Amino acid sequence: MSNKTLGLIHTSATLVPIFDKLCNEHLDCVDRFNIVDDSLISICIDEGELTPPTARRVVEYVGSAEDAGADYILVTCSSIGAAVETAATLTDVPVLRVDQPMADKAVGMGEKIGVIATLPTTLNPTSDLVERRAAKAGKEIELTSRLCEGAFDALMGGNPEKHDQMVAKALKELSDKVDVILLAQASMARVVDQLDESEKSVPILASPPNAVEYLASVL
Repeated sequence: MSNKTLGLIHTSATLVPIFDKLCNEHLDCVDRFNIVDDSLISICIDEGELTPPTARRVVEYVGSAEDAGADYILVTCSSIGAAVETAATLTDVPVLRVDQPMADKAVGMGEKIGVIATLPTTLNPTSDLVERRAAKAGKEIELTSRLCEGAFDALMGGNPEKHDQMVAKALKELSDKVDVILLAQASMARVVDQLDESEKSVPILASPPNAVEYLASVL
């Protein structure tokens, strides 16, 4: 029997090595290929939201991944999550938005849930997803969303130290108010490793490992 094939769709080339590492650890018997188009996230940021033309392109990429032989498709950008859900209704293979396993895990861990992002185009879709997954699970939650405004610009502007300081500050402040924290962007996960254990008073979840671990359970 031939191996299953996973198609990954990214909005940044920087995500490829992150998911390569995770897939090597958890999906070593699964073949995979990558599709990358960073204009998708650039346009979302410029427009301030996921627009219909960009959503259509996401759907087309998902269709291309299916045509390329993917048995399962993972889209690794939270900002385009709504288009991913639409694409899932139009394909004959499963399609997963990267933050869904993380959202489901958070809903199962507590009632007070925090979401942190450095872009509003990511914060809003992930927050909406958490609320919908909680409703589907029949659980009432209290959601606190926090935007680290300016952190993304600092990171893209060559000042990762400022980005990390802003995210770390938000994590520490939110830890006193919630049961679990979700990182809405993969680029924020490294900040967690910089925190002292004493500063990690609640679980902090990142979407890439949760998504790949979920795929390992179904592939």
